[in-house]
Amino acid sequence: MKTKLILLLMLVLGASSMFAAGRFSVGIGVGPAVGYYGPAYGYYAPPPPAYYPPYAYAPAPGVGFTWINGYWYPYGGRYAWRPGYWARPPFRGAAWVGPRYFGGRYYRGHWRR
Repeated sequence: MKTKLILLLMLVLGASSMFAAGRFSVGIGVGPAVGYYGPAYGYYAPPPPAYYPPYAYAPAPGVGFTWINGYWYPYGGRYAWRPGYWARPPFRGAAWVGPRYFGGRYYRGHWRR
């Protein structure tokens, strides 16, 4: 009787340790990169932009501000609209180059000399 009890305990303890073993897993994502700041591959073309003149929102907040037109940008596998806004150029003579979709790639907007 005592031997059967010991064997039963060993079986139960052995089986429980078998199920408590460490696990290792690897995941592979499919789809566009989220939070990617360079050219993005695999995005479909964005919808056409909606143009609103600068005066439709508010006058420039001060001298030296530039109107940035609204644009579509990739966000979580889809496009989100960023409405137009006033911005101060980061350096003298800076010109805003709006974002664009060309050749299956999305390029962010940036300031250039």
